[in-house]
Amino acid sequence: MQKKKRRPLFQNVEVIDAGAKGKTIGKAPDGRVIFLTNTVPGDVVDVQITKKRKAYFEGVATQFHTLSEKRVAPECQHFGVCGGCKWQDMGYEHQLFYKQKEIENNLRRIGHLELPEISPILRSKKEYFYRNKMEFSFSNNRWMTLEEIQSNEEIKDKDALGFHIPGMWDKILDIKKCHLQQDPSNAIRLDVKDFALKNGMAFYDPRKQEGLLRTLMIRTASTGEIMVLIQFLKDDDTKRDLLLNHLAEQFPEITSLLYVVNQKQNDTIYDQEIVCHSGRDHIFEEMEGLRFKINAKSFYQTNSEQAYELYKIARDFAGLTGDEHVYDLYTGTGTIALFVAKNAKKVVGIESVPDAIIAAKENAGHNGIQNVDFFAGDMKNVLNEEFIAANGRPDIVITDPPRDGMHKDVVQQLLRIAPEKIVYVSCNSATQARDLALMKADYKVTKVQPVDMFPQTHHVENVVLLEKL
Repeated sequence: MQKKKRRPLFQNVEVIDAGAKGKTIGKAPDGRVIFLTNTVPGDVVDVQITKKRKAYFEGVATQFHTLSEKRVAPECQHFGVCGGCKWQDMGYEHQLFYKQKEIENNLRRIGHLELPEISPILRSKKEYFYRNKMEFSFSNNRWMTLEEIQSNEEIKDKDALGFHIPGMWDKILDIKKCHLQQDPSNAIRLDVKDFALKNGMAFYDPRKQEGLLRTLMIRTASTGEIMVLIQFLKDDDTKRDLLLNHLAEQFPEITSLLYVVNQKQNDTIYDQEIVCHSGRDHIFEEMEGLRFKINAKSFYQTNSEQAYELYKIARDFAGLTGDEHVYDLYTGTGTIALFVAKNAKKVVGIESVPDAIIAAKENAGHNGIQNVDFFAGDMKNVLNEEFIAANGRPDIVITDPPRDGMHKDVVQQLLRIAPEKIVYVSCNSATQARDLALMKADYKVTKVQPVDMFPQTHHVENVVLLEKL
């Protein structure tokens, strides 16, 4: 029987950088890169290699010889186990530095672009409690700490309401306090768990597809309105109403109290019927006098305050005077389109999700905005010459695609349309750089503005202005 090769242990490795997906970087003795998950640039550590590839290693620090000056004490007691805020142990100024560096590197190395001076990243005013939407999962077999496993004591409290352990679909970390969403989010979650336990409500078993309680979603708005949605596996109306009536009484500030009965194997609610137990079936978000209706299935930027800053940058880059014809691609529920409408002659929004377009039209009606039109369909199919002929050729295009960026056919159609300006908003500067490279023969990058939407994580938004050559 062939012996399993021992994975190497490298000693006194200096962590020199932070890279993609939040990982940090060291160098092996042979010069190959080591991607690490539990260090901060400036640490000196021993590294146990977990994966060996031809061009690089992956590993974990097992001993720390020198701690980086960039380190700070994490705020959250769950840091290191919960995978939600992986940069909590790095000072915020340093987080911003590495986010800016990643954007510059991607635009230069992937896009090979001629760039103007890149503006300093716009920091988030809130470093914690900035998210307006959180989703928690129930489990009857929670993730155990190493101390619990090694104690050899019988563990009785196995129910959890919290987050999935990274990479483990059936393991949930029970959360005592989350630092991502403002109160009363923590109070609601803890109360739901406590009441469910006291009243014998079974937590979900993902392996056996059993139990009653599956997920809890909490949305908060800058208006002060709150939405709570509980997902049940089966329609036990006695226990369901007991829990929901308790919540309505305990938290009268809840604007929208909803539930869904989902008997599918996955937790997605987008193909499920949402039932309003009490209050409205929606809440409202506000931005610069505009009111946006948010229902359980709506997409809305998860950092409301920073979304406002992001949209202001996109509008400023567009340089609207009131005479322009604007296309807003991947418009979602029409937030950017409606935000810029008062400064444009006409705005056309396109989105692949029909429900989002219905919401966009509703939001236009609520706000009395008449110079916008919204269309549902796959972008690469909708954005054709027939559509342009029917809706007018745009002077300016604003595009805010998903992480995968724009389909190459969409890029080619933009080049054929040839608007004077393209404002490209991206949550993934690598795919953004790829798309910009396809357009650099026809467009020049004239402005770049990184925006930090998600402190304590490696995620970062970037806004680029392209002007026709």
